[in-house]
Amino acid sequence: MDLKWIVLDNADDENEKLNNFALELNVPLIIAQILWRREVKTIENAHRFFRATTDQLYDPFLLKDMPAAVERLRKAILSDEKILIYGDYDVDGITSVSFLYLLLKELGANVYYYIPDRQQEGYGLSEKGIRQAGELGINLIITVDCGITGHQEIALASSLNIDVIVSDHHEPGADLPSAVAVIDPKRSDCTYPFKELAGVGVSYKLAQGLLLRMEIDDSILEKYIELVAIGTAADIVPLIDENRIFVKSGLERLNDSDNIGLKTLIYAAGLYGKDIGTGQIVFIIAPRLNAVGRMGDAERAVKLLTTNDEQESQRIAEVIESENRHRKSVDEETFNEALMLADQQFRTGNTHSLVLHKKNWHTGVIGIVASRIVEKFYRPTALISVEDGVGKASARSIQGFDLYESLKDCEDLLLGYGGHKYAAGLSIDESNIESFRDRFEKIARQKLTEDLLIPKLSIDAEIQLTQINDKFVTLLKKFAPFGPHNMRPVFVSRKLQVVGTPMIVGKNHLKFKVRQDGCVLDVIGFNMGDLFYRLSPGESNLDLAYVIEENEFMGRKSIQLRAKDLR
Repeated sequence: MDLKWIVLDNADDENEKLNNFALELNVPLIIAQILWRREVKTIENAHRFFRATTDQLYDPFLLKDMPAAVERLRKAILSDEKILIYGDYDVDGITSVSFLYLLLKELGANVYYYIPDRQQEGYGLSEKGIRQAGELGINLIITVDCGITGHQEIALASSLNIDVIVSDHHEPGADLPSAVAVIDPKRSDCTYPFKELAGVGVSYKLAQGLLLRMEIDDSILEKYIELVAIGTAADIVPLIDENRIFVKSGLERLNDSDNIGLKTLIYAAGLYGKDIGTGQIVFIIAPRLNAVGRMGDAERAVKLLTTNDEQESQRIAEVIESENRHRKSVDEETFNEALMLADQQFRTGNTHSLVLHKKNWHTGVIGIVASRIVEKFYRPTALISVEDGVGKASARSIQGFDLYESLKDCEDLLLGYGGHKYAAGLSIDESNIESFRDRFEKIARQKLTEDLLIPKLSIDAEIQLTQINDKFVTLLKKFAPFGPHNMRPVFVSRKLQVVGTPMIVGKNHLKFKVRQDGCVLDVIGFNMGDLFYRLSPGESNLDLAYVIEENEFMGRKSIQLRAKDLR
């Protein structure tokens, strides 16, 4: 699918300000422009951006219900009550549980954890989990990365004399559950200055508030910051503000982590001794932690991240590698089946959305596959796995289409739903799937113009290859960690000459060299083998959109361009 290139430009009345800003910072004008577009427009903000540290975090007591939450938790710790941390089975949930469990253990709390079975219980609080807590004699449940819609389950807990603190980051419904405290920055009555925390970020704020209330030095949190970084990066939340601080601080510790299980996982994934950024978390570490929850019991991932036993960590890491290989196989099979269904749906007309269903798709991979279908067709997509007359779905969206609000407009057809603007889950009676498909398509047609159905590539600036030098690359690296709302800057260079012989390497990757004004650089285009025909060796006719990276091979680093598109 061809991308629409949008080369960003600054308004004419900003040019003088930008020039002054660049001079004050002593950076090239292009660097100042990139900062400006990230709403970094003062020297003070630039210093905060580049030096993002945990001492810039907001007061946790700005979160609604924080005083009640930390007081109840403090009482439970001091009274040796049984505390259960109840999490979700994705990476955000796994790291939230692990982080809070390790911290409370260090504070001497009598603490347990529970993660529901994806297949049997589904997302969020479950009756089974609450009843199990009752049998254990639990006095207090803390939900992490879930709970905001768990009205019935929290009422059940209350009937069993179990208090509940909700710690979540998902969109609340019309009413909040009747818990001791409900901490969620997305509450309409919460004035917290940053609304986009991941679940693990909310857990961190709870821990921060607890330590302040107990007058314990909160530097203890630094021991676990890498778990917060992994959960935040993996949940694909905007990497700005506090999220950027968490990820930046955690990445700095990741290679020297004291966490035995995490070190074992990094070694098993082939990342030991290498620079680890958000890309390695999202594409290498997170899928492994997700795999055990997708294919079986996610509590094994929590055991890995909380164990002090090297042999146990090795055993669990081996299981995770095996589960991840199995997950990839199921993922590929499901993707191919979904691809056939999507093609059939497109043959019936110009569809604005995709609702695909099949009996007994593995619910552990439908979210991944939905993302891949969106990547290929650029349409809001829901994948529904049907079993015993009930469909469980994962949905993913595109820019300009609010998935959560759209599902709300289909509420009467659904058994349940929840999630974000761009990712959501739902359950539905099999008999309602066709009606849901029609309604969802109608909503998509109302909200998505033809222009919104064309994927865009935002380009920060047009530059010459001769502008790319070691100093420029060093400045670009300071923008990391990269992720949503702080993406790696994209550049375009025009009329490049392709030199040498282009090759397709690995699994359909393009590899070639380009030259401009005597400067020659390597280019890699992942999964871009289909565009091989656009390369004409010897001709100076190539327009290339790319990001600038450092490539390390046999201990040597070199500048490499990673193609985003080419014409």
